[in-house]
Amino acid sequence: MKLYIGNKNYSSWSLRPWLAMTQLGIPFEEVKLRLDFSEGSEFKTRLAGIAPSGKVPVLVDDDGFAVWDTLAIVEYVAEKHPERGVWPAERLARARARSLCAEMHSGFGALRNHCPMNLEASLAQVGARLWAEQGDVRRDVARIEQMWSEQLGRSGGPFLFGAFSAADAYFAPVCTRLRTYGLPISAQTGAYIDRVFSLPAMQQWVKDALAEHDFLDFDEPYRQGR
Repeated sequence: MKLYIGNKNYSSWSLRPWLAMTQLGIPFEEVKLRLDFSEGSEFKTRLAGIAPSGKVPVLVDDDGFAVWDTLAIVEYVAEKHPERGVWPAERLARARARSLCAEMHSGFGALRNHCPMNLEASLAQVGARLWAEQGDVRRDVARIEQMWSEQLGRSGGPFLFGAFSAADAYFAPVCTRLRTYGLPISAQTGAYIDRVFSLPAMQQWVKDALAEHDFLDFDEPYRQGR
């Protein structure tokens, strides 16, 4: 399988399936494309012949079959590799994990819009201003903390469903946002974020992101340069 992704510093959607597959030992070839949405760019040209969405991530299997959208990719991989524990083994836990991922997939627009993923940056001052001015950001973070607290209480940790699963991969970009913008969080949330960042696959992603040295102005609402 080939997984097409964007810049590791910025592409939160790419991180989700990459982290799940890497941490769970599911083999794939990484194909990284620099995020560039201009007409005629390599990004648009390469993706045009792969998937109609024109976005990353895209998973392409050996026979050329393309799967796009992070949830679809995770489900495809889970069916192809049931032995890897992509989802929790127990039926109700599996349904809860899918519910949490679906809520993340369709919601939390304020946090995503105001706090785009940016692993290279440290934007605590921006985060403090957003926290004071944006009630919708505060509400998003409160709901995320509620979700994590309740689920960690049920499972006993260390991850949302005990062992690492797609649910943790799906919330990994949220962990990066809370860190980058220094948003106020509980000690329990902070400890969970530390555990996500301690994952070998997550450490590799961060290392790769910091090595890119690529400044994309359209994805940098708060800085004029690195």
